[in-house]
Amino acid sequence: MSGAGHRLVALTRDLANRWQRTRESWRDIKADEFQRQYLDELQTSVDKAMQVIEQLDKLMAKIRSDCE
Repeated sequence: MSGAGHRLVALTRDLANRWQRTRESWRDIKADEFQRQYLDELQTSVDKAMQVIEQLDKLMAKIRSDCE
């Protein structure tokens, strides 16, 4: 995985950890809505982006190999 991919995963994990700490004191319907609307969607988008980044990494490796 590329440096950008590692950073994206690490930052997403950090956000999830901070959200869990926030949820300890914010436990209402709005917190549930916030999680569904923003954080769950973000995680889905990051997962999809990671798949694309991995495909691009493989493609770039093949291009480099073919050019040598």
